[in-house]
Amino acid sequence: MTSTIAFLGLGHMGGPMALNLMAAGYQVTGFDVVPAAMTSAQAAGLPVSATAIDAVASADIVITMFPSGPDVIDAYTGSREDPGLLASARPGTLFIDSSTIAVGDALRANELAVAAGHRAMDAPVSGGTVGAAAGTLAFMVGGQDDDFAAALPVFEVMGGRIVHCGGPGLGQAAKVCNNLILGASMIAVSEAFVLGETLGLSHQTLFDVASNASGQCWALTTNCPVPGPVPTSPANRNYEPGFAGALMAKDLGLAEQAIRSAGVHSEIGMLASTIYRRFADGTGANRDFSGIIEDIRERSRKQES
Repeated sequence: MTSTIAFLGLGHMGGPMALNLMAAGYQVTGFDVVPAAMTSAQAAGLPVSATAIDAVASADIVITMFPSGPDVIDAYTGSREDPGLLASARPGTLFIDSSTIAVGDALRANELAVAAGHRAMDAPVSGGTVGAAAGTLAFMVGGQDDDFAAALPVFEVMGGRIVHCGGPGLGQAAKVCNNLILGASMIAVSEAFVLGETLGLSHQTLFDVASNASGQCWALTTNCPVPGPVPTSPANRNYEPGFAGALMAKDLGLAEQAIRSAGVHSEIGMLASTIYRRFADGTGANRDFSGIIEDIRERSRKQES
């Protein structure tokens, strides 16, 4: 029997994910609090409900893609006027949260769902809007073994790589660690290109050396912050995201929160969070996170003068 899926959060990521599920034969009903997202989803052929409560009432699986942890928890629990998703779903519904949220919030959401008689997993994604549209996202999943097995066919429609990271909360833990590496490495790659161009190296020469040496990394070979060496990188489109600076700042803020909570001594991670928060608060919120190179260049010019 084909699962019935309620997909809540039909933005730049959620919308394409829901459409891929529908194209694969799942019965999908969507909802978003943003009217434009609902209109766009309907125009693409996705059935939508008037409310989130209506969407989950007959669903076997509920997938959420929300901006923050409090949004997830508030949606789950509801209010005096709104019964919330957990109270409105049928017993035993599988809740999959694909938002990127704090590990503590993911654990709390899982606890609430289980206490309400449901099953729950955290399953944040990596791969951006391109991966969402192509169905090639990477899923980092935290949850029980049997729930993961039940949800795997659904993940395989939306993703190209699905990793079961362990129990509840560990999907978010993997996501925050991965993006800590990504943010810090993009800063290092960008600083290296600015240093290289200042010393007289061409971008292509530095790329040819580093991409085939110990400096090789995703931030260099896939999302290269200078135009030319990697034609598909956002640097060739005036840093149109991609993965926006505001989202990197958010994810590094979650990493910073986890670092403090776990008592880990982290200097580079904390500094990377500060750098991207400054970038997002300035001109970088809606630009690809690789646009940090322009901020580094500008600060270098000011230092010289």
